[in-house]
Amino acid sequence: MSAVQVGKPAPKFSLYDSEKKKVSLDDFKGKNVLILFFPQAFTGTCTKELCSMRDNIALYDQVNAQVLGISVDSLFTLARYKDDQQLNFPLLSDFNKEVSKEYDCLYDTFVFDMHGVSKRSAFIVDAMGIIRYAEVLEAATDLPNFSQIQKTLSELK
Repeated sequence: MSAVQVGKPAPKFSLYDSEKKKVSLDDFKGKNVLILFFPQAFTGTCTKELCSMRDNIALYDQVNAQVLGISVDSLFTLARYKDDQQLNFPLLSDFNKEVSKEYDCLYDTFVFDMHGVSKRSAFIVDAMGIIRYAEVLEAATDLPNFSQIQKTLSELK
């Protein structure tokens, strides 16, 4: 049974973002948060997913939702990636893999025998800190169900 379940409190976390600032889930109390775990910066599907978020950020702003991207990349890698892709939301480094473990979205083995890479996942945490949507994808080439995510967020508004 996963630690993260819809209707249960979201595991709290604090991670450094690409600007070297510590960001906590608690920083967004009173706002809905869309947490997107992604396997690795500078890869095709991740870039497609995060650039889609960038291009549609107004949809998330309209429903009082903060988007957070999380991967096990270093904050230095994420800073370059965010700059290269002109992403308009925070990217957080889970380099120590603690938050990905807590959210039960970590591959044991990923491509090229890499261990401890985040699975592509989407979680919505409501303004009270409760999980309202959880989707963990096994195939790194799959994308989250963004129409369902937007529907869930609009219902929380």
